Amino acid sequence: MRVHITETVLRDANQSLIATRLPFEKFKDILPVLDRAGYYSLECWGGATFDSCLRYLDEDPWERLRKIKEACPNTKLQMLLRGQNILGYKHYPDDVVRKFVEYSVKNGMDIIRIFDALNDFRNIKVAVEETLKWGAMASGTISYTTSPVHTLEAYAKMGKELEEMGVSTICIKDMAGIMGPKEAYDLVKALKETVKVPIVLHTHSTTGLAPMTYLKAIEAGCEVIDCAISSFSGGTSQYATESMVYALRQLGYEVGLDDAALKEVNDFFKPVKNEYLENGTLNPFVLTTNTDALNYQIPGGMLSNLIAQLKAQNSLDRLDEVLAETPRVRKDLGYPPLVTPMSQMVGVQAATNVLVGERYKNVSKEVKSYLRGEYGRAPGEVDPELLAKVLGDEKPYTGRFADTLAPEFEKVKAELGDRAESDEDVLSYIAFPQIAEKFFASREEKRNRTMQYTVERID
Repeated sequence: MRVHITETVLRDANQSLIATRLPFEKFKDILPVLDRAGYYSLECWGGATFDSCLRYLDEDPWERLRKIKEACPNTKLQMLLRGQNILGYKHYPDDVVRKFVEYSVKNGMDIIRIFDALNDFRNIKVAVEETLKWGAMASGTISYTTSPVHTLEAYAKMGKELEEMGVSTICIKDMAGIMGPKEAYDLVKALKETVKVPIVLHTHSTTGLAPMTYLKAIEAGCEVIDCAISSFSGGTSQYATESMVYALRQLGYEVGLDDAALKEVNDFFKPVKNEYLENGTLNPFVLTTNTDALNYQIPGGMLSNLIAQLKAQNSLDRLDEVLAETPRVRKDLGYPPLVTPMSQMVGVQAATNVLVGERYKNVSKEVKSYLRGEYGRAPGEVDPELLAKVLGDEKPYTGRFADTLAPEFEKVKAELGDRAESDEDVLSYIAFPQIAEKFFASREEKRNRTMQYTVERID
């Protein structure tokens, strides 16, 4: 059996360890080697990379994608898309989703992994359709979690729904690294008995279970797994590519990766990692094993956010209380999987409940929107008392919220005028208006400086 490996160092690995602070210039020289290593795909875009490029790296995310594609013509590029949320934290109209997918493919994307935080697949249907329309692979995604309502039967039903939607593969997304080896085997087996499309597994090393989980998933028939080159592996990142390759070969699997290329990639990223350790961007804490996630189901990024939030309010000593409150809030909200944006919403509400000293005395506007049905169907029953407290006599919306949103792309394009140099600029602005404005201004300022320097040299 052949096992395929997706390399995550250009996206999720550095997002998990260094908050996506990896500029293109830091990795451009290794791209040709990554391209010939033999990976199934290179995950290099989507998730937080888009926001980070504009907000912190002063890079055009679209240009970054084009450059990666130019340097890696032989390997599929892959991105993570939050369905109707695209790469932001709210739902966007269908015309914006369609445009974003279209331009993602036109700029070089080959595989779009599409998920909805609640596994409400009405919120990924448009993105899946558009991905297939433009000739890319749509990887329909199940956000994995455990709860009384997340049973094998429920997951198998999700898999069938995704297959009927026409997805190219089905990815199980274990964002907190809480899936154990038996759960992986049973879930993959249930999906293989239900659907015919290939199964992909994504997990993190957060709890230390990843290698066992991957091996049992593969034993059950999983065809593709996500790994990170060893210098950027472990902790809240993925399991090490080279270690996984070594183990799989010993067990008789084919992997098709070039060991010499993998060593070259790892040697390249070692000093990059050391630089981020020295400047404090990479906190050694995120490289450790954190088994608390098995109890609280809190992904690494969510834990980092909680710590930062409590530090800002001089309340870090109350972290254990917040961790204990988090699963209670999740239960009240109908057991949503803790993945963006639900992880942030649940975490912030749990912290608020603890710090205020009264549960739900203050409710965030995002949680109110969730209770109104604006993010989709809750997986389980939402606490009736909480609904009554927040919504009063208002009934939650049960339809697909995007159906209530008016088309936006052409309207924003007209409003931006010359400030947007391309349709891609318009999409950047729609996703992150204030940040995009600053980026456009910075881009113009740099051009003016370059022109002035050129004129001075000619004179």
